[in-house]
Amino acid sequence: MADGISPLPTRPARRGWMHTRRRTAWLFVTPMLAALALVALWPLLRTILFSFTDAELGYLADYRFVGLENYLTRDDAGWYGLLADRLFWKALGNTLAFAGVTVLFETVLGVGIALILNAGFRGRGLLRAAMLVPWAIPTVVSAKMWAWMLHDQFGVINDVLLRLGLIAAPVAWLADPDLALWAVAAVDIWKTTPFVALLVLAALQMLPRDCYEAARIDGVHPVRVFFRITLPLIKPALVVTVVFRLLDAMRVFDLVYVMTGNSEATMTLSVYARQQLVDFQAVGYGSAASTLLFLVIGLLTVVYLALTRTRLSEQRA
Repeated sequence: MADGISPLPTRPARRGWMHTRRRTAWLFVTPMLAALALVALWPLLRTILFSFTDAELGYLADYRFVGLENYLTRDDAGWYGLLADRLFWKALGNTLAFAGVTVLFETVLGVGIALILNAGFRGRGLLRAAMLVPWAIPTVVSAKMWAWMLHDQFGVINDVLLRLGLIAAPVAWLADPDLALWAVAAVDIWKTTPFVALLVLAALQMLPRDCYEAARIDGVHPVRVFFRITLPLIKPALVVTVVFRLLDAMRVFDLVYVMTGNSEATMTLSVYARQQLVDFQAVGYGSAASTLLFLVIGLLTVVYLALTRTRLSEQRA
């Protein structure tokens, strides 16, 4: 045009441009979706398929469909299947308790550590690097290290507590059914809190500073600043963090198995499924346990996201 301002694109041109963008996006996303289907979707569907069969580990090519027998069925002797197995419900209770305790403490401690690291003080960079050490250590190494530290005869934890006079005799942290699960949960909190702190710290670094300047000028107490400004602003990042941790905690396996093996006191759903699949070679029954674990995780995640979205919508309204 004469005035140097280009005309707005027509509606067909805009539609063609959007179509090109969508096609380009699908072009980039398709390889990732294919890889996910290969390494995640197909094994999941195969596991669900096996859960309706009587497949055994040494005879995967020779199996028959048994319907819901692996889940719950009844014969002349009574009910049997996963939902009638006392050990399955014990593993489910352990898993929910472990996930609830660890995610709660990791979230609270992670937010606190992130707030400290977000403040300006000398040596902050070194402290940030040191914070990541527990998270960087491989889980198997951490589990073995803590198993020795919690040993009732040779562990350093009992030695320190005895020297301080806090206990009168060595405590079997991993052998006592009343303490074993919480000892494993404490190790998970030690290891994974830095992950939560790292994600929350990244969210804190992105917050606008003008809100805090206005609050400081108005003389608002720091506690009120946290609950009225900081927490609402980092809530989206915090929701993602909690979901990630909830997914990890619900399917925990390596930490529990390395520290306590197949102990009933600490058995989680993943350990239970592994026992059925490998030790008992019951692929059908173990696949049913894995399928139920997948459904429990999916249900909890959907419920948590729905509740969080409802609260966010109420706050915006």
